[in-house]
Amino acid sequence: MSTIADATVVEIDYILRTDGGEILDQSGPGEPLSYLHGAQNIVPGLESALTGRAVGDELTVRVAPAEAYGERMDDATRNIPRTAFPPRMHLQQGAQLVLADESGRRFPVWIAEVGADTVVVDMNHPLAGTPLNFQVKVVSVRAASEEELAHGHPHGPGGHHH
Repeated sequence: MSTIADATVVEIDYILRTDGGEILDQSGPGEPLSYLHGAQNIVPGLESALTGRAVGDELTVRVAPAEAYGERMDDATRNIPRTAFPPRMHLQQGAQLVLADESGRRFPVWIAEVGADTVVVDMNHPLAGTPLNFQVKVVSVRAASEEELAHGHPHGPGGHHH
């Protein structure tokens, strides 16, 4: 595989910044991010910008909120009684939890506030409403294995470890 397309495993070095230049995340030296292209492993706007790129390509990509973590929804907070959580559970502002609705569908929330009787959770991703600025270098591109395609993510050397 010479270019990035669906069903390829891609490794990228990246730095993610806010519009103000603050670094939000980055790959470590010699530790590129590995993802399965076309499997929704990364934000859609970045994945789209990487389609057709090749090893060695470097690019700067500004991803609008709608193509990243979505726009902020003002009505996306919920008050949950503290008694709905296990008594010894440590609840901390900013922590991510996975909750389930009545039908068993699981979804992530972030703790916005912890009170004595109520925990306020926010269904917005912390980066919702935020444009994302990526500086990216394509490190490698290869065809995904059948196992990787079936699992929807890349596997490291020697197979998967989940």
